[in-house]
Amino acid sequence: MTALGFLYPGHSGEDDYPRIEQLLGSDVRLDLVHTDIGEDAHRVDALRAMGSRERLAAGMAQLRLTGAETVVWACTSGSFVHGWDGARDQVRALAQVAGMPASSTSFAFVHAAQEIGVRRVAVGATYPEDVAGLFADFLRAGGLEVTAVRPSGIITAAEVGTWGEKEVLALARAADGSGAQAVLLPDTALHTAAFLPRLEKELGKPVLTANQVTVWEGLRLADRRVNAPRLGTLFTREPIVQV
Repeated sequence: MTALGFLYPGHSGEDDYPRIEQLLGSDVRLDLVHTDIGEDAHRVDALRAMGSRERLAAGMAQLRLTGAETVVWACTSGSFVHGWDGARDQVRALAQVAGMPASSTSFAFVHAAQEIGVRRVAVGATYPEDVAGLFADFLRAGGLEVTAVRPSGIITAAEVGTWGEKEVLALARAADGSGAQAVLLPDTALHTAAFLPRLEKELGKPVLTANQVTVWEGLRLADRRVNAPRLGTLFTREPIVQV
């Protein structure tokens, strides 16, 4: 049994995790601990506070009791708002507190794009324009080319959590284009696990979503590879290399 740990802020799209655990169909356990979200706002100051060392350490004290082997900070905006270097420092501090390999959803997106062999990506963000732009900057710092960014202007994770398949598909379609090899949907409050096959079928290309890449990152840290095609291209056995 491989036990993966996740620190998830608040309560919005967390039910993606038991769904993903079921779809993995193997000896993998996903342990999720909710951290204090503080102010639910897609605003830079609130997002930086959400991912503070103190809040992550408090969550880690509980997660350590589960027997998890790795930990991922399951929040995209609560990591990339610190910039590449700041997000790296955040993960290093988390690893020190946890005493185990650690990462965050922001880095998971970069690693996942590398895994499937894509460099040009489009972003469909639930965030306001300024926050979406910071995610694009983070991806560029990770060596990716961002061909388009489509913000949605949503302020709270609670509102994002109400979105269903119709809204998710519309966001992905709106973001696609400009020669992108993959579309990225960066918000762990957004339910996407049930929609991945349809997303990829309709767009005709890989789609990377926040909770999907977060779980994949936990597996990567544990040196595990799981074949689960219903979770998209990322979870096929062989990387898809596009030229």
